[in-house]
Parts: sequence; C-alpha cells; structure tokens
Amino acid sequence: MESINNYLGVSTSRLSSKKTIVVLGANGQLGRCLQDRTFLLASSNYTIVFTNSAEVDITDEQQVKRIFEKYQPAYCINAAAYTAVDKAEEEKEKAFAVNESGAKNMATYCKKFHTICIHISTDFVFKGNTCIPLTEDEVPAPVNSYGASKYAGEKAIQQIYPKHIILRTSWLFSEYRSNFLKTMNLLAREKKVTKVVSDQIGTPTYAGDLAELIFKIIETEKFPFGIYHFSNEGVASWYDFAYEVFKFYKTEKNLQPIPSEAYPTPAKRPHFTVFNKRKIKQQLQFSIAHWRENIPHVLEILSKAKT
Repeated sequence: MESINNYLGVSTSRLSSKKTIVVLGANGQLGRCLQDRTFLLASSNYTIVFTNSAEVDITDEQQVKRIFEKYQPAYCINAAAYTAVDKAEEEKEKAFAVNESGAKNMATYCKKFHTICIHISTDFVFKGNTCIPLTEDEVPAPVNSYGASKYAGEKAIQQIYPKHIILRTSWLFSEYRSNFLKTMNLLAREKKVTKVVSDQIGTPTYAGDLAELIFKIIETEKFPFGIYHFSNEGVASWYDFAYEVFKFYKTEKNLQPIPSEAYPTPAKRPHFTVFNKRKIKQQLQFSIAHWRENIPHVLEILSKAKT
C-alpha cells in the first residue's frame, strides 16, 4: 500500500492535472480490494491516496482535517468502520465513535472542500422481520449496537452534506482480513464438525465486486446522490454460505444446520436482509455476479497462501 505521502501511480510533476480520491480505512477488506483494482481507473484523470487508521483516525477531527487540507480530494471513499458486531454490545461508545462521529467528521470536511462522499453502510441497519427484498425506502430499525451506530452515521452524513452516495452492502467477504468465509475456510480445511445458523437470510457480497462498483460510480458522470443497496445476486442463509466453502474441500458432511436459538450471540441479528437492487441497476449498466461465483476464486487464493 502506498503511504499517504505518495499518490498511486503518478509522478509528482503530474499531480496538478489529476483529481484526487482519498480512501479512508485502506487496510480493511474493501480498502485492500480497492487497492487491487486501481487499474480500473488507469485511463482516468484520477489519482488515489490510501490511508489506514494509523495514518488517519477518523474519530480525530484534526487528523481528518489535515488529510483534506493536504489533498483537497474530489472524492472521499469512507471504508473505515467498526465492524465487530458482537463486541459492539460491550463497546458501544467505540462503535459510535467510529461509525457515527467518524462519519460526521468525514462529511464535515467533504462539505468544506466540496468533496463527493462515498460512504459504506450495512444491511444491519434493518430489523429484518420481513421476507420481501429491502428497498432504499425501507425505514431502518437496527436490532443491535453495531447496526444502530451505522445508521447514526448515515443520518449524520445526510444532515451535514447532500453530495453523498451511501452504499449499503451485506455479508462482506474476501481474501483479506477477518470474515465469515475465512473462518469457514479454516474449519473446512481442518475437517471439524461445524454447526451454522440456517434461519438468518441475506446475500454474501464479494468486496472485490463492491470495489469495482465504486470505481464505476466515480467514472459515471453526474451519478445521482443518495442511498443505494448493493450485494451480489442470490439469497443465502449463513449455512448455505458455509456449505459452499465446505463443498470446495469436499467436507460438507461435517456441516450441520441449526436455528438461531441454538447459537445465542451477544448481538441480536436481523433474520432477513436481502436487498432489492433495482435502484443501482437503473443507474449503472453492469452485470452483478451471483454470490456463489466468487467463492472458489477466494478459496483458491487462500489455499495457495497456506501452501
């Protein structure tokens, strides 16, 4: 990853002719996938500055101010977030500091520098008590502290600065950082009997596809501001998701479905958060992969990393 003191792929002499994109939270799943796909903007008039939490703590207003003053970006992609769902129940202040106050700081300086804000949110802002795919008009009603902190961040951005694109996504997975797929990958390889909840329904989303979507949005002239839902295609339970991983290793006989009641967690989970993606599809002409399509690709990467 490039330091915040360097622009990605351009010489200092060319910086003045380039528009800058600042990425906050560059060490997370989405941040790493964005770094892998900078070639998608290779022919565009943009340069990208990646910053991690050690370089820019979004809960520190002065650090956010300095990065905006230094680069005066045309776009800011906020991929920084507190995402430990269960831990958020005991660390509510920390979750809200990052997901609400951090979002507020980012939106404040986006407004000051006329920067278009692209912010990542979550399906966990919803109660999940329906069986109909959720549109952007559905009223959020979080059932846990993580979801409440992310919804608070959405509201803060909406109140501060209208030039925002809020992308709600779900069940993010990739070859990077900690995520459900990587946990199941380890258990499947170790051939351990594993019980997974089968009555929580949503859609896994490959972080690489989300990264590509973001670059498509940036390259789309006058993309409308607002909230959008994005996930891969298809519907799954956590058990279905795990099954595809175990099947890759031919150890699916070790996987057992269980109801949510059999696996209590500190944070309550919504039971149904499948997205209606009609709005984003109307704005961008592109093909969205089914969630199963990316799993072998990611597992191949993880398998090679272990050998």
